[in-house]
Amino acid sequence: MSEPLRLGIAGLGTVGAGVVKIVRQKAALLEARTGRPIVISAVSARNRDKERGVSLATYEWVDDPVALAARDDIDVFVELIGGSDGPAKAATEAALKAGKDVVTANKALLAHHGQALAELAEAKGCVLRFEAAVAGGIPVIKALTEGLAANEVTRVMGVMNGTCNYILTRMENAGLTYEQAFDEADKLGYLEADPELDVGGIDAGHKLSLLSAIAYGTQVDFHAVELEGIGRVSAEDIRQAADMGYRIKLLGVCRLTGRGLEQSMAPCLVPATSPLGQLDGGTNMVVIEGDQVGQIVLRGAGAGEGPTASAVMGDVMDIARGTRLSTFGAPASLLKRATPAKSTAPAPYYLRMALVDKPGALAKVAAALGEAGVSINRLRQYGQSRESDSAPVLIVTHKTTREALDTALAAMPETGVVLGSPVALRIEAA
Repeated sequence: MSEPLRLGIAGLGTVGAGVVKIVRQKAALLEARTGRPIVISAVSARNRDKERGVSLATYEWVDDPVALAARDDIDVFVELIGGSDGPAKAATEAALKAGKDVVTANKALLAHHGQALAELAEAKGCVLRFEAAVAGGIPVIKALTEGLAANEVTRVMGVMNGTCNYILTRMENAGLTYEQAFDEADKLGYLEADPELDVGGIDAGHKLSLLSAIAYGTQVDFHAVELEGIGRVSAEDIRQAADMGYRIKLLGVCRLTGRGLEQSMAPCLVPATSPLGQLDGGTNMVVIEGDQVGQIVLRGAGAGEGPTASAVMGDVMDIARGTRLSTFGAPASLLKRATPAKSTAPAPYYLRMALVDKPGALAKVAAALGEAGVSINRLRQYGQSRESDSAPVLIVTHKTTREALDTALAAMPETGVVLGSPVALRIEAA
């Protein structure tokens, strides 16, 4: 019989417990599909006494994850601690320096330190895999690094944060305000300890930066991702988008152009009939467009014990089979730093603003848009607000560049008729 592949698991939260359950309950299946047993040698977590729904009695307990990472009786270090620095980073580095392969679900760690860790893994002849870090149970990393490797990727886009998609879906389907949907998601335990990681687009931005690196053979550059969260999306925006045949999603989009690498994570309108437009609840979706395959749509559970543990074990099983892949699909030494670029591709935009309720206000707004080269496709004006002397106005532009739109928006305060900051959402062809 082949030698078993021995795991050391650091982090025994929802995902870690799920990994232990799969190893215990699916032992015969794992061995049949990899040709060798997969076993757990030792585990580590902050709380030894916490009830996790699975027995840990047969595994050695190690208080320090860094010590676990360097043990002689493990072949693969499974990092499920979380966080971009601290114990997760220290333990991952220790494992690679000790010649251990690493499997992680930690998108923040890789978004901030992915290039350095990939270089360390390469120098030590180790594998660093992270399928579970992006879109939960959806095998999007494997799709990009393996199945679609012969394609020049023209665009990657997707909904990569289930919490935001849940909030936006509840706002539409139940008529909730953003605050009501946020509170509901919080009570259900969907939000991170720091909610801004979810609703601010940071978590999804981490994931997008990893996909960009693989898709375009570049170094991970999370800091170049343009981030905008969903906090300014109102119930009115949701209703008006639906009336126009669109739905609002926190959408990540990346593409490589002659100007550089565009990476954005922001609320966008997408056609309600498109795959992205039909996505409800906490489900994730990633759309990959390649020059040979056209459009590929991957949809599934973006979080949760089973889906994420499944992705972790997919990486573990590849290692058990002897599959050795570069972290980001190409040797780390060959990855170049991309020039960050803002999108110049023209697109229509949805604008919402409040105007002083007086004659000529709308004409001034139209003039400011026109002077910047932005033309109006559709416009809807409402009566005076009961709470203030303002009139809500909704505008859909013809295709324009973000640069032209920003010029127009910067001129709005000078009109003297626009109250507050307008909301501007790109309408993305999906």
